[in-house]
Amino acid sequence: MPIRKILARKRIALVAHDNKKVELIEWAKYNKNTLTKHQLFATGTTGMLIEDTLDVHITRLLSGPLGGDQQIGALIAEGKIDMLIFFWDPMSALPHDPDIKALLRLGVTWNIPIAMDRSSADFMLTSPLMNEDYEVILPNYNTYLKRQV
Repeated sequence: MPIRKILARKRIALVAHDNKKVELIEWAKYNKNTLTKHQLFATGTTGMLIEDTLDVHITRLLSGPLGGDQQIGALIAEGKIDMLIFFWDPMSALPHDPDIKALLRLGVTWNIPIAMDRSSADFMLTSPLMNEDYEVILPNYNTYLKRQV
């Protein structure tokens, strides 16, 4: 089975829908000591807000609806994002919902940890695995790649 090593210093993508940005910022403030030990990525406005709040560098991508979700998805596919924390608003249908679905599909495809709300993000961030290297077992897509079309 193919394996990808996630180092102790994780590359974490942070995303929040508009109605969840305040909640993500509060969560990030509460977890500042842990988050600042890792490399952080975020979509547009979310990245700016977290960067200002934590006073730490964030690799900021485009706003989600302008392609930021797809940029994070591409980084996941390239093995450049180790975890995704996405404070998702289940009560709002958004015009870029297909992009969000694609982002989540890529996270699952490449077997990265994904938190979709505050409690799952808390569990993920407080796991002992956050502070050590971890070997991710990647799905074997050889059958898919070698299929006859």
